[in-house]
Amino acid sequence: MNLPSPIRVALVDDHSLVRDGIKALLGVMAPLEVVGEAESGAEAIALVGRCQPDLLLVDIGLPDINGLELTRLLRSRYPALKVLILSMYDNHEYVSESLRAGASGYVLKNAPSREIIAAIEAIGSGGTFYSADIAQRLIADKPTDNELTPRESQVLYKMAQGMNNKEMARDLDISVRTVETHRLSIRRKLNIDKPAALVKYAIDHGIIPR
Repeated sequence: MNLPSPIRVALVDDHSLVRDGIKALLGVMAPLEVVGEAESGAEAIALVGRCQPDLLLVDIGLPDINGLELTRLLRSRYPALKVLILSMYDNHEYVSESLRAGASGYVLKNAPSREIIAAIEAIGSGGTFYSADIAQRLIADKPTDNELTPRESQVLYKMAQGMNNKEMARDLDISVRTVETHRLSIRRKLNIDKPAALVKYAIDHGIIPR
């Protein structure tokens, strides 16, 4: 590992066994120091303010805040902070949203340990790292900045019908967290927050009939 100085790493995951496993993996890497860990978004915000890590390893499924929204929040407060998403979700929308949130990489939790180490080395050296199959899908499926994906259009249609997140998840056969990610992406792309304005957009663009 050829980093110019020890990299300070913090872990954010609501499962202690996962954090212990990552710490054991990182224990063989040098120069590297695990400076703290958190099991929720609120704890992560306090941890970053207190410990000032160089790199944060973040899970998406946190109990109080979506890990992608946490990434966006922390990156806006601490621009020098690097974030690596470690997730069980092999999901194009999550990966795309992680890019927009400011993460420097995305690796699946079940990836080989060498891939997680490679990601930390790359990001610690100022680069980015995405698993090869994930990177290929990002290149193939990348929409324009303000273009909604087909799934986002479906979510917007359901939003215009007044459905809540649980109803949309059930109707579209996806998780509630995936619905939340789509809604965040829709708001970012359209720069629209008010429900009435979203309905108007959906009508104007043929997503729902007039």
